[in-house]
Amino acid sequence: MQHSIIEFKARSADHQQIREILKNKNARYVGTDHQVDTYFFVPTGRLKLREGNIENSLIFYSRPDQAGPKLSDVTMSAVPPGSDLRAVLSKALGVLVTVDKHREIYFVDNVKIHLDRVEGLGTFIEVEAIGTEEDLPRLKGQCDSFRKEFGVSDSQLMQGSYSDMLLER
Repeated sequence: MQHSIIEFKARSADHQQIREILKNKNARYVGTDHQVDTYFFVPTGRLKLREGNIENSLIFYSRPDQAGPKLSDVTMSAVPPGSDLRAVLSKALGVLVTVDKHREIYFVDNVKIHLDRVEGLGTFIEVEAIGTEEDLPRLKGQCDSFRKEFGVSDSQLMQGSYSDMLLER
């Protein structure tokens, strides 16, 4: 399945304030997922296997490393829980890094909001406005609106992925 996503990721010291805003927006709470994302060596983009108790997918994506809302080109495939795919991909491609996080997942219409606690990195918010290429202006507007509502400053915005941050440590 292929998606166009406009997203941003930011440091977040106050998840409770964001939860209150989401409650007032009647956000749909999906649950809290303990996710282990294993990133593999690939020549372009990023390839990760997400293993969780809610979400399990093989995900390939490419996006610019820039702070603020950015376009991600994402292709993903569902993976059954307990699959041996990690062992196969590890042997074939090699493991770049593993990200261990606890993620609260919310939806407001087509916008997915994550409140993350990442082992070794801290707490973050991630907002993904999901649609098609034709939706890009609307998706960017949704990200900008959530950023403003959540009070995310420029200094809080993250450029890369959690995998990049772990590799830089």
